[in-house]
Amino acid sequence: MCILIHSLGVDSKQKEMDNITASELAGFGVGTLLLCATIAAPKVDAFISGSQRSSLGMCKRCGNVRKIACSTCRGTGLVKEGGVAGFNLIDDLYQSLGGDESKVRSIACTKCQAKGHFSCPDCSKT
Repeated sequence: MCILIHSLGVDSKQKEMDNITASELAGFGVGTLLLCATIAAPKVDAFISGSQRSSLGMCKRCGNVRKIACSTCRGTGLVKEGGVAGFNLIDDLYQSLGGDESKVRSIACTKCQAKGHFSCPDCSKT
């Protein structure tokens, strides 16, 4: 009896998959392409900016600023408390739409001691 019920479930799932249209399939393809492009964008940007800096004779990492922004606080010196790994979508959306005060507390970044930056390791060698 269990095998009969299981086979009925497979048939109904198979019928659902047979009804996918070419437009839906194209939509999935475009969505996948956009997701991959979004994920790869920071790496492509870093590659292009590094190439431009080296062709101009500048430091590849910092562009002769001699400072690199902290990856944890993104150069602000503050980290949002709470959320998944300090990420709060509602608060970020509220601030981007012009909200005045953040309702999420910010604490000092422990990675950079609230400075927001580090000395460039490539420039400090010379």
